[in-house]
Amino acid sequence: MNPYVICTDSGCDLAPALLEEWGVPFCSLTFRFDGEDREYFNNDMDGKTFYDRMRKGGIAKTAAVNSQAFIQCFEKQLKEGKDLLYLGFSSGLSTTFNSARLAAEVLRESYPNRRILVVDTLAASAGQGLLVYLALQKQKEGASAEENAAYVEEMKWRLCHWFTVDDLVYLKRGGRISSASAMIGNMLAIKPVLHMDNEGHLVNVSKVRGRRNALSAIADQYGKLALEPRNGTVFISHADCLEEAELVGSMLRERYGAEVMLYTGVGPVIGAHSGPGTFALFFLGKER
Repeated sequence: MNPYVICTDSGCDLAPALLEEWGVPFCSLTFRFDGEDREYFNNDMDGKTFYDRMRKGGIAKTAAVNSQAFIQCFEKQLKEGKDLLYLGFSSGLSTTFNSARLAAEVLRESYPNRRILVVDTLAASAGQGLLVYLALQKQKEGASAEENAAYVEEMKWRLCHWFTVDDLVYLKRGGRISSASAMIGNMLAIKPVLHMDNEGHLVNVSKVRGRRNALSAIADQYGKLALEPRNGTVFISHADCLEEAELVGSMLRERYGAEVMLYTGVGPVIGAHSGPGTFALFFLGKER
């Protein structure tokens, strides 16, 4: 049995240095600001700079990874005699996973003795990152590539994504709410509480008055759903609002004895659609 490498893409919102430490190659989605010709990779701009530009009115547009980029990334591992397991950004949000699937089909013809497995995580941001982390732990336990792919397929139905945004204008731009709803909601400080459904789409679950109440409502969901409230693995991602992310971490600690394993920034490719102040909590639950 050949050794295998776990690969992903920058939709996972894990820092490149951390992915390098974990030995996880990745392909980067890209973005550009309106009025600029330059295309940036997801990690070309630090979070604060990116979100400050958005706060000043900058509008960022994003692009998926193309098949050729995946072929180059995957082939490097195959040439080294390794198989690979790719865990990809939700197909419900991006065409990135389909590009990876097409790349795998091409490479299987050139490398018929290599295993090339691709899994649609139906996840995004640090939720996708959490599945990458769990797969790495499973690999350390001796799971084969096929066993690990099956494990991730099972775990993704337990992966809870709960999040909120600070400014409804970004959901309006994405067509998720009307202009009137965004204007009135912002005037009344209405904050949505959203999660990701079984098709990898973002769903508005409830609306609360005030940012602090939205964050508290998300912490409540952890108590209702977490598979192991005290000992479960918890990741948090945030769009330039670390203090609020740490506030929710303290809520989880005080209410349930839980500890956040990782705080990470929401990268530009996801943040372009949700805006500065986005907060998201990820954990394994009794149900997704």
